[in-house]
Amino acid sequence: MAENWQSEYLQFFLFILATVWFVQRGSPESKKPGDEGTGSEEEQLLGAHARPDSPAWARAGGARRWVYSNSLLLVMGSVFVLSWLAQAVAGTTVFNEEQALHGRPAVSFIEYLASADFWNRTLQNWQSELLAVGSMVAFSIYLRQRGSAESKPVGAPHARSAVESE
Repeated sequence: MAENWQSEYLQFFLFILATVWFVQRGSPESKKPGDEGTGSEEEQLLGAHARPDSPAWARAGGARRWVYSNSLLLVMGSVFVLSWLAQAVAGTTVFNEEQALHGRPAVSFIEYLASADFWNRTLQNWQSELLAVGSMVAFSIYLRQRGSAESKPVGAPHARSAVESE
C-alpha cells in the first residue's frame, strides 16, 4: 500500500511543482506563455489584496502566508516522504524475513535503502505513475474530452492552452 501511495503523491507533487514554472503550449493545464511563476500578491489575492472571504492565512504575513501559499505542495511532499519511509520500513522487514528463510544475515535499514531490492520496488512503481501522467499531459494537447476540466474546449486550437482559449 505504501508503494502505491508513494508513487501517487510523488506524481501529484511533481505535477503541481511543474505547473508553477513550466509552460506547455497547447496543454489545458498550462498557463499562458509569459505567465509562468508564482504570480503577484495582487493576482494571488494575498495580504492587502485579500478579499473579505479570503482565508485568514492569505491575509497574514510572514511564515503563515508562506506555509499557506505552499500548503498543497507541502502536504503532497510530506505524504510522499512518509509513504516512502513506510515502504522502506516494511520492505526491510520483508527482506529480512526472506533473508532468514535462505539462511542469510539480516540487513540494517540503511543497508536495505542501498539495496537493489528497495530501488527496484521503488522505481518500478514510480515509472508507471509518471508515464501515466506524462502521457495524459501530452495527449491532452491534441485530444479532447467534452465537459472535462482536464481538457480544453473541443474546438480550441491545438497550440493554445485552455486559459488562452477563453
